[in-house]
Amino acid sequence: MNKSFHLYLDSADLGALRTCLPHPVVHGVTTNPTLLKRAGVTWEALPGLLTALLRLGAQQVQAQVRSPDVDGMLADADTLLRQFDPGQLVVKIPATRAGLAAGAALTARGVPVTYTAVYALEQAHFAAQLGAAYAAPYLGRLNDSGVDGLALIDRMQALVAASGTPMRLLVASIRSRQAYLDLLALGVGSITIPPALFTELMDHEATIAAERGFLADAAE
Repeated sequence: MNKSFHLYLDSADLGALRTCLPHPVVHGVTTNPTLLKRAGVTWEALPGLLTALLRLGAQQVQAQVRSPDVDGMLADADTLLRQFDPGQLVVKIPATRAGLAAGAALTARGVPVTYTAVYALEQAHFAAQLGAAYAAPYLGRLNDSGVDGLALIDRMQALVAASGTPMRLLVASIRSRQAYLDLLALGVGSITIPPALFTELMDHEATIAAERGFLADAAE
């Protein structure tokens, strides 16, 4: 796979993720507190889930802090980080004033950080300036708010490219195959998608039908 692009699966449902992993096109798995709540995964059980995903072939996993202040965010991050090898875990932090400060402290220690809930151009700029690994805008939610999400993400991508930093946009809230293809056309560095969309992207009926024909002919 092209190493300039990272595809993540966005879920905390281990059963659904097992239907997708391991697969060489998948770089890793992203989670957040909402996904954890939906899947019935507690904070205490989160390291076990992340470990299981690494064993399933994820190269990286991403988990989010649960505190609103800098000290709490750093404590949350340390609780998670001590259970993984360097680079296995990317710490997700909301792109708030406190989040940017906490993320900068982690980056200074060599910890990869994703600033999440990026809704504005300047947030992507600050994330790149602070040396983040990723900045995560939400395409679907931007559109829901009345913003042209694709146009804004295009501007963010141009800003990131001009910054000269290795940070990637990690676009989330992807709801359709067309949205995925539109983002690829922008040249974004990473996308995170739900397992159901991964299945839609992987399993094309025309290809499966052609394979059936080839196999039938080969058996004659």
